Amino acid sequence: MVKAVFLDRDGVLNDALVRDGKPFSPMSIAEVTVPPDVPDAVALLRRNGFRLIMVTNQPNIARGTQSRESVYAINRHLQERLGLDAAEVCGHDDVDNCDCRKPKPGMLLRAAKRDRIALTESFMVGDRWRDIEAGRRAGCRTIMIGHGYGEEIKSPPDVTVAGLGEAANWILAQTR
Repeated sequence: MVKAVFLDRDGVLNDALVRDGKPFSPMSIAEVTVPPDVPDAVALLRRNGFRLIMVTNQPNIARGTQSRESVYAINRHLQERLGLDAAEVCGHDDVDNCDCRKPKPGMLLRAAKRDRIALTESFMVGDRWRDIEAGRRAGCRTIMIGHGYGEEIKSPPDVTVAGLGEAANWILAQTR
């Protein structure tokens, strides 16, 4: 069994586009901005033996406002740039009631089964309550980046930090 860090995409690996206080996904690679601390944080986690898996809700696919190809192009760009091991994508919307859309843990459970991940030794890093709840339901420790855009935090994280660099340091402190 291996340990992993599950990483939300928008708001964790790349900046979310915030309009009127609400986060939105970039629509193309040109809109993707990786925060300065992310590459070093990802490299630090990798050096310490973590499998790095992006887990992202992308309801724009179901809503018809973004193509699946565009979402996957952004994911490939981030995977290659940051050296991520895998990406799990939920292209559904809430009305689809699938098992993979966070806050449900389906993406984490699927990756854990595929990659033989010990979920109790793993972490979920997100910027919204849905990420934290999915990690909790999967049995991971949870890290919130920021304050959830003013949304009600339905499942409190184990810790709240400013960015992925601080999250990586907290993760390593928990595993020493």
